Amino acid sequence: MSILVLFIILQFSGFEALPYDYTASIECLENPQKPLYNGGIIKNPELNDGLEGWTAIGDAKIQHRESRGNKFIVACNRNQPNDSVSQKIYMRKNNLYTLSAWIQVSQGNAAVSAVVKTREGLKYGGAIVAESNCWSMLKGGLTVDTSGPAEVYFESNDTSVEIWVDSISLQPFTQKQWRLHQEQCVEKKHKKRVLIQAIDGRGNPWQNASITFEQKRSNFPFGCAMNKHILDNTAYQNWFTSRFTVTTFVNEMKWYSTESVQGKEDYSIADAMLNFANQHKIAVRGHNVFWDDPKYQPSWVPSLPPDQLNSAVQKRLNSVVSRYKGQLVDWDVVNENLHFSFLESKLGKDASAKIYHDAHNIDGKTTLFLNEFNAIEDSRDGVSIPAKYLEKLREIKGYAGYTGWPIGIGLEAHFSVPPNLPYMRSSIDTLAASGSSLWLTEVDVKNMPNQVKYLEQVLREAHSHPHIQGIVLWTPWKECEAMCLIDENFKNLPCGDVVDKLLQEWGFTQSLEATTDSNGFLEATLFHGDYQVKITHPLSNSLTSLHNFRITSLRGSSRNQFTGFI
Repeated sequence: MSILVLFIILQFSGFEALPYDYTASIECLENPQKPLYNGGIIKNPELNDGLEGWTAIGDAKIQHRESRGNKFIVACNRNQPNDSVSQKIYMRKNNLYTLSAWIQVSQGNAAVSAVVKTREGLKYGGAIVAESNCWSMLKGGLTVDTSGPAEVYFESNDTSVEIWVDSISLQPFTQKQWRLHQEQCVEKKHKKRVLIQAIDGRGNPWQNASITFEQKRSNFPFGCAMNKHILDNTAYQNWFTSRFTVTTFVNEMKWYSTESVQGKEDYSIADAMLNFANQHKIAVRGHNVFWDDPKYQPSWVPSLPPDQLNSAVQKRLNSVVSRYKGQLVDWDVVNENLHFSFLESKLGKDASAKIYHDAHNIDGKTTLFLNEFNAIEDSRDGVSIPAKYLEKLREIKGYAGYTGWPIGIGLEAHFSVPPNLPYMRSSIDTLAASGSSLWLTEVDVKNMPNQVKYLEQVLREAHSHPHIQGIVLWTPWKECEAMCLIDENFKNLPCGDVVDKLLQEWGFTQSLEATTDSNGFLEATLFHGDYQVKITHPLSNSLTSLHNFRITSLRGSSRNQFTGFI
């Protein structure tokens, strides 16, 4: 007897309830776009009704102007950063607020931040590097600690510029709505509905046949950093390989590890770890070619004169990138290049851009990443706001000889403060508008009250976001500084329980069993990945058939037939 199994991939039809707008503009435009959500709770968001709803804050004077048919508000005569335009609002503690506005300055360019003043203090909702003669979109978000009156305004440390504002929006979402956005995105991004029919060799359907789906591998890269202890510890190996499909070596590929003494390179540990990962089909992110923080150079590097440093940099670049050419999914090339500038200070402002271009010439198939902290973690850090990140991206692409090859965006995601989920989401929206690959590369949450809760929030937000393409946790065994998943005996700690819960929920260890209807059909919603399907005859458990198939994120329907003999 034979069993014919028909697999049909169905399209997911989404549902909406106060949908979130994941779009963002990173272009400086002649006129601003319409405000998101029609302005949300902001009165007169397009300034079509003069200055209604708007007042001056500090010593600023405000004006209503019109240019090219577009009306906007201006804060002028500014002497202090917070001399600005403002509007009084009412905010609720349990809501999540997405904030956006279109900003221009009167001359040059200047960083402008959106701020909300509450009874408990100031909340920073995001920032943009605004220009003159065109409008830039600021997209951010915030939550507040208590319900009550508040005031939204825009500030800049450059008091010589006027701040022009238009198309302002502040949209509240409830916790339930926010979670619904995540669930909707997971359905669209990570799942497909599969229709299966079990029939015998004569075309007769198998009613009440038992079908078991077991996911063997997820298509979404979810991993954890590893260290050299994995090479000689079977328990560590078993724990790691049963959960993760991608990794980053904590220190073993870094310059100070492979060439601690000038001229004496040793890649033996990194090679062994890469070999282990390959044996277990675990993808490896290269970390890193260089680290721009002066504190983390090989001990012999800082004292080198520029010509010798340049030679050492070229030697390191050629050595490590050539050695691992084609074996890594990504390379963090000049790590933390926004907060630090060791190489630029020694070799000139184009030093990092040149390194990216040289690395691409050596290994043209591996995506080269910027990797930085606080782009999504802390809205108060003006060094790595999305606008600054994109500015650095343009700088690298502007180097002579760039031909359009991709540069990825690595978001370290080291949370030392409670996560501001609206800011995190909006920042990813903005960075995604560049078209770059986006990963969370070093996720951890500082040991603080509600650490476990915050970790789950960060992981859910990242996994569900339509533009995040992979997640790596930064919690290697015995070197987990901020957050540990397991104890010395590989027993789960509370953060480890959260990770395992989410892995199961997201289908990484999915096992589903159901029965066919009267026509032999079964419909199931499955996460993208590789599956083994076991079909058991309704009258005999000894009559079974096994099939392997893959569900991918590619759009469109597919139809496959599998025949198994029993």
